[in-house]
Amino acid sequence: MYVILAILALAAAYAVIVYNGLVKSKQMTEEAWSGIDVQLKRRADQIPNLIEIVKGYAKHESETLEKVVELRNRAQGVPAGDIEGRAAAEGLLGQALGRVMALAEAYPDLKANENFLELQRSLEGIEGEIQMSRRYYNGAARDLNVKVESFPSNLVARNFGFIKAGYFEIANDADRAVPTVKF
Repeated sequence: MYVILAILALAAAYAVIVYNGLVKSKQMTEEAWSGIDVQLKRRADQIPNLIEIVKGYAKHESETLEKVVELRNRAQGVPAGDIEGRAAAEGLLGQALGRVMALAEAYPDLKANENFLELQRSLEGIEGEIQMSRRYYNGAARDLNVKVESFPSNLVARNFGFIKAGYFEIANDADRAVPTVKF
């Protein structure tokens, strides 16, 4: 009788420990996502300023600038829980921002504009923060996913509704390709 009670007590204690570990991992994943969200918001807030400065110098590039604004609005319109959708939208926005930054090479006056240079440095810093936030989030998501899928913690996860977290990944397969270098 005592052996059965001891086994049941150990099983219950194990379930509580696993459950608490899953809760901790889920909270870390949510906290990591909020870090990405903050950095993406900072970047989105800088885009209108950048567009206004570039408009004055690159009047012929209105299509590129309009595309950046459209992609910014699309990225901000992705529902909060759609991590894969947000990653794809932000990837497209990042590519479009790269094209805007490349315009500085074609317009020397723009390249010399102090406001543009300051915004460019700011956006480069924000991009670095986004990359760090993405790595942190993906690490937290990985830890949660391992717990959700591993035996025997998957038994507790399944019974309490814990699910895998999506990774914040590059959406465009072309961005994953190794560049070709020719000499």
